[in-house]
Amino acid sequence: MLVLLPPSEGKAASGRGSPLKPESLSLPGLAAAREAVLAELVELCASDEEKAREVLGLSEGLRGEVAKNAELRTAGARPAGEIYTGVLYDALGLASLDAAAKKRAARSLLVFSGLWGAVRVTDRIPSYRCSMGVKLPGLGALGAHWRAPMADLLPEAAGDGLVLDLRSAAYAAAWKPKGEVAGRTASVRVLHAPTRKVVSHFNKATKGRIVRALLTAGIDPKDPAELVVALRDLGYVVEAKEPARAGSPWTLDVLVEEIH
Repeated sequence: MLVLLPPSEGKAASGRGSPLKPESLSLPGLAAAREAVLAELVELCASDEEKAREVLGLSEGLRGEVAKNAELRTAGARPAGEIYTGVLYDALGLASLDAAAKKRAARSLLVFSGLWGAVRVTDRIPSYRCSMGVKLPGLGALGAHWRAPMADLLPEAAGDGLVLDLRSAAYAAAWKPKGEVAGRTASVRVLHAPTRKVVSHFNKATKGRIVRALLTAGIDPKDPAELVVALRDLGYVVEAKEPARAGSPWTLDVLVEEIH
């Protein structure tokens, strides 16, 4: 199983670990695309704070994020699973998983990123600010920048099992499974059952809980149909929409009664 996650907007501090080693990151085929984004982002943030703030869509209160980006090459690095925070990651609770579940997380979880493309939760990265919706002056829209290298590498990373897609729309634009891979991909929404609406907070929290439950139980569905059974066994109410044609992903709606 490969689980595709969005990053968090807010991130933990980099800490005092050794600096980033780009060559150590997973998916080394993304190295050139990563360096292109990193180089432009660092130069922009080091040379023109106001322009960088505009490009990154940062408020006055987040001005410090520009200085943080300018020092990405020398800042301390920590496992991505410690850097990403927020509702989904709080609910996932990587740090409190048992040893076996942590190993499953290291194998299964792939976090998409405007700066790195995609990383494993064990990859050591510094804290940064650069969403997939950013348009850098030299590279343009990051979603489009990542599309070609992702198309080359992600089908292999997906292996031959389930692809559980929990990304938001901006990050989903960087790679859309096609063909045979799409046929074993399940895109999940979490809906408030009484209103049939997506509410951001509990959507993220429920997705984090789902991933934690699968990792903790050691459940490894091979395809969307097996995932539906697994989620129902875990107590979730799931409505499954099989694709209308071959080579398209499944859509799963997880219905939640209470918002928490």
